Amino acid sequence: PATRTFQAVRIFINQELEDLETGLKQAFDLLAPFGRLVVISFHSLEDRIVKRFLAAQASAPQLDRRLPIRAVDLPLPSAKLLPRVMPSDAEVAFNSRARSAVMRGLIRLPQGATA
Repeated sequence: PATRTFQAVRIFINQELEDLETGLKQAFDLLAPFGRLVVISFHSLEDRIVKRFLAAQASAPQLDRRLPIRAVDLPLPSAKLLPRVMPSDAEVAFNSRARSAVMRGLIRLPQGATA
């Protein structure tokens, strides 16, 4: 129990979650078309931030439905999500620290491409 408390204090003091958000945005901006961004998270708070960021990049920007816009003129998503990868039972047996790891990723799409 004390370990989780110290982890929470460390995350807060070091502003790790804010730095993660900043790093994700900067990494995505630097990706070339068809470039891959892969992130391994070890904590549920980190994973939630990564999952939401990647999902936001892989979905088209939301416009007001009342605007008269043709379907062909709608903005396209800028990325395609890759399936998440969790450690196998064999990996966890070999390396117990891997049990909480989740790997997520995306591929940046060129402008005008469809997912």
